Amino acid sequence: MGLFDKLKGEFIDIIEWLDPTNDTMVYRFERHQNEIKNGAKLTVRETQVAVFINEGQLADVFKPGMYTLTTENMPILSTLKGWKYGFNSPFKAEVYFLNTKNFTDQKWGTPNPIMLRDPELGPLQIRAFGNYSFKINDAVKFIKEIVGTDGNFTTEEVTNQLRNIMITRFTDAIATSKIPVFDMASNYDEVSKLVEEKLKPEIGEYGLDLTKFLISSITLPPAVQEALDKRTSMGIIGDLNKYTQFQTANAIEASANNPGGGASEGMGLGMGFGMAQQMMGTMNQANQQANPQNQQQNQQQMPPPMPPAVKYFVAANGQQLGPFDMGTLKNMIAQNQVNRESLVWREGMAAWTAAGQVPDVAALFTAVPPPLPPPM
Repeated sequence: MGLFDKLKGEFIDIIEWLDPTNDTMVYRFERHQNEIKNGAKLTVRETQVAVFINEGQLADVFKPGMYTLTTENMPILSTLKGWKYGFNSPFKAEVYFLNTKNFTDQKWGTPNPIMLRDPELGPLQIRAFGNYSFKINDAVKFIKEIVGTDGNFTTEEVTNQLRNIMITRFTDAIATSKIPVFDMASNYDEVSKLVEEKLKPEIGEYGLDLTKFLISSITLPPAVQEALDKRTSMGIIGDLNKYTQFQTANAIEASANNPGGGASEGMGLGMGFGMAQQMMGTMNQANQQANPQNQQQNQQQMPPPMPPAVKYFVAANGQQLGPFDMGTLKNMIAQNQVNRESLVWREGMAAWTAAGQVPDVAALFTAVPPPLPPPM
């Protein structure tokens, strides 16, 4: 410091601070050897507090206003200095200006995903972001707990600590609220107030007041978000069979509007039909698996399969002939190729049996008309 600055400092009689920044919380008024004259003018503007410190000890605190410094308005400093009948200027003391305005739009967020147990989705990870506002409400406590001897204290020096506290309390509040992830968007206000109530006492220990805490977004991991998007899309599409038919109809219309497409378009259209049929078959199968009751109802509506035709083997002249169905056997009986003593057998019978003793075959004999009488 030059001679002129030294002489200028010795004659300073106005103490004030004009804040050119938006993030300075504490500013130490600098002058040569911290000397203050008797009768100096102290100007404390709105949203400011001035604190005098003598040899490391906190002394008098001045709220907004203009003061002429005397022993009358500096009782604590006068006691520390031992002034009984006024002081001989100049005297030495440090003057700190504290900015008590509301510091708005401070950002907070989770640097890493938070593991939670959602009542609907089960264990999952979320990330959250938002902003908050705070201000100094106890200048003496803030200097003691946070600032110390820092002569130019900015918001950046305290917001990291505040963010760590906020993330911890936010995690605890979300876990205890038991609000499903799907319902969090409609409960941002409730969750924000819950977190704010948890934060206020703890931040107040630093001489600060949390004036606002807001949640701007709560997000899921990309894989989970993609799955939810697909689920939402499926809900919007609705009936997959009708959607596939609609898409196929659009493809046919597009092909009809492009008559010069050539053979490659025709091949593509054919492949499209094949893929559509395959997709519809797959979806029908999936629907049947997902709705076995509907599948059972469909099966009940269809007629049962036809029973297999009964066929018999016939023994004639020591040989096995057949098998013959019932219609053929009826014709053979009519032509006297098979009579009641002829041996017959079909699958399920223990042994060859006379045709007249097998109910199915015996019934055929009654249906055959007797032989015609000889001509007259």
